[in-house]
Amino acid sequence: MAAQPDTTDNIRHIARTFVDARRSGAAVPEFPGAVPATLREGYAVQDAALLLADGIVAGWKVGRINPPLDGVDRLTGPIFADQIVTPADDPAAGDPVAMPVFADGFAAAEAEFLLRIGTAPDPAKTHYTMAEARAMVDAVHVGIEIASSPFPGINALGPTVTVSDFGNNNGLVIGADAAGWRNGDINGWPVELWINDALIGAATSATMLDGPFGAVRYLLEHMAARGIALSSGQWVSTGAVTGVHPVAIGDRVEARFDGRFAVHCTIKAR
Repeated sequence: MAAQPDTTDNIRHIARTFVDARRSGAAVPEFPGAVPATLREGYAVQDAALLLADGIVAGWKVGRINPPLDGVDRLTGPIFADQIVTPADDPAAGDPVAMPVFADGFAAAEAEFLLRIGTAPDPAKTHYTMAEARAMVDAVHVGIEIASSPFPGINALGPTVTVSDFGNNNGLVIGADAAGWRNGDINGWPVELWINDALIGAATSATMLDGPFGAVRYLLEHMAARGIALSSGQWVSTGAVTGVHPVAIGDRVEARFDGRFAVHCTIKAR
């Protein structure tokens, strides 16, 4: 029987492989090691990769695990400052921003509500009510998350693998302020994702567990458990409202919210 790889060495090897591939833009055709058996192992890879990665973490994505794994129904991954783009609110002001993806890896676009942390949470606080989580947010915007990984099979192998490569995040397009969010219920807003002028997905965030503010609550508790401090000004990408929609180089992506807001981008090779 072949010897099993040392867990610590396996974690370090996976982390190094993904960080190097993300720096160079190279593909990772096969998963680079033993697949993490648990979410804990997946986050151990993510933590090791964060120590190796350049850049400032300016936000966190929250995605759904469906069906849940070991009772956990969400996952998280870092979003780096140099991958966050805030284009002009007026589409006529210029061409849509071009967002990079790994051409030989996995690439998708997701319509999401983006919530900004206004108050740094107490790192010792481990449980939040929905009202407490909502009070931590000082802004809500519409946006697009770019999901991309140098490993094309990242989603097919399950959430432990998704977690291991930064949660499959590769950028964020921050659109307009979602005016009315303080006094209204954004869970009921219709959301659409269009690719090359074709409607690809439509839904509301009412179908997403306990919605965008629930995603913030999960992140606050999750990061406290991991011992990672969140800070004011960081963004939370709260989950794909209409689903995870594959994209290709040259595609035009538009997310529409409540018939009032739209955010655009195009897709380019990393």
